[in-house]
Amino acid sequence: MLNIPTFFEAFRYWLKLGFISFGGPAGQIAIMHKDLVEDKKWIDDDHFLQALNYCMLLPGPEAQQLTVYIGWLLHGHLGGIIAGVFFVLPAVLILLALSYVYVAFGHIPAVDALFYGLKPAVAAIVAEAVIRMGKKSLKSDVHILIAILSFIGIYFAGMPFPLIILIAGLSGFVGARLLPSKFIVNSKKGVTASQDHMKDGLVKPRKNQATWKHSLNVIAICVPLWFMPMVLLGLFRGWNDIFMDIGILFSKAAMVTFGGAYSVLAYISQQAVSHYGWMLPEQMIDGLGLAETTPGPLIMVTQFVGFFAAYTHAKGMSPFLAGLTGGLLTTWVTFVPCFMWVFVGAPYIEKLRNNKSIGATLSGITAAVVGVILNLCVIFTYHVVMPHTGGIDVYAICAALIFFVGLIRFKWGMIYVIFGSALAGFIWKIGLSHGLI
Repeated sequence: MLNIPTFFEAFRYWLKLGFISFGGPAGQIAIMHKDLVEDKKWIDDDHFLQALNYCMLLPGPEAQQLTVYIGWLLHGHLGGIIAGVFFVLPAVLILLALSYVYVAFGHIPAVDALFYGLKPAVAAIVAEAVIRMGKKSLKSDVHILIAILSFIGIYFAGMPFPLIILIAGLSGFVGARLLPSKFIVNSKKGVTASQDHMKDGLVKPRKNQATWKHSLNVIAICVPLWFMPMVLLGLFRGWNDIFMDIGILFSKAAMVTFGGAYSVLAYISQQAVSHYGWMLPEQMIDGLGLAETTPGPLIMVTQFVGFFAAYTHAKGMSPFLAGLTGGLLTTWVTFVPCFMWVFVGAPYIEKLRNNKSIGATLSGITAAVVGVILNLCVIFTYHVVMPHTGGIDVYAICAALIFFVGLIRFKWGMIYVIFGSALAGFIWKIGLSHGLI
């Protein structure tokens, strides 16, 4: 039975999530699925996956948009804003501090050791999520086949993520007509009348927002907010300033980066390194490493780029103030559109929720998403156990296996796994560096 939280209960969870959401989109989705579906039961599995499917279709970071969607579903627009803001706020503050330390002082061994310890836990969390979400969402042989083909397509063939999602959605839509027994799964099985009543009470007010008037109101509010910092900076510093380049670049990225952070990295790297000359390739890689080992969306690497570019190239300002302005501007234009996409589209998704053709389409996308997350799991795990420094990291393999078994067999809590892994890795790394191990 669903447990609908109070606003304050949800607020406390979103605040905590912002500090423990390590591992990029796959890790964050895994944490939310375990917490919200398995443990707290604030949302049922089908509804969670439906929201995830929609967010995977949007440009921008799907995990952050998923928090906005669920927050909105539970407590309206204010709930969505609180969820989306607090999901990224800890990452904003932490990455600003680390960006300054990196630019001003270079690497700090103690910080590197702490982040080193997190990676095996994240690999274990993502692997456990693939298994758990696969059991929940691969409801027929056809769905298993879609997941396998999606993994093969993205991992071996290098197919673009949007194309995989499009093919999976079309397969579900067409399959619902040709093989309905395989593609249309009765999600009502085992649902009690009281749970249905709670669902209706939760969803009905959101369906009512599926109107042109509501959509236009959201756009009329979000678009001016989106561009307001750029306009103010342009008026005070001129329209040919570096902050205009930063704002325009990351505003464009927010509109075209379908598939989340992994699809934006190549584009941002090319622009920041080759086109604008703001940084060297190895500095871009270091920024990605910082973003991967801090909580929050992986797309937070854009904040590092904005901070670094303004810190080193802005004129007429102190480097720190310039970096702070560039980093916050980047974050603003990256995430404000995310709220608009969700608040405009989610009511229509809720309105069409019980449509069997739409349900089959989304179930096909869900199956593809499992394959995509498996791809992220393989890539991330490979980089954890085979770091760029060369050789096999035996400690990382052992730690990842221990935490994976702990999650699967002993149901260890996510937060204990994350902080326990960080501490263990820190002790191991510092011990090695001092010749104690």
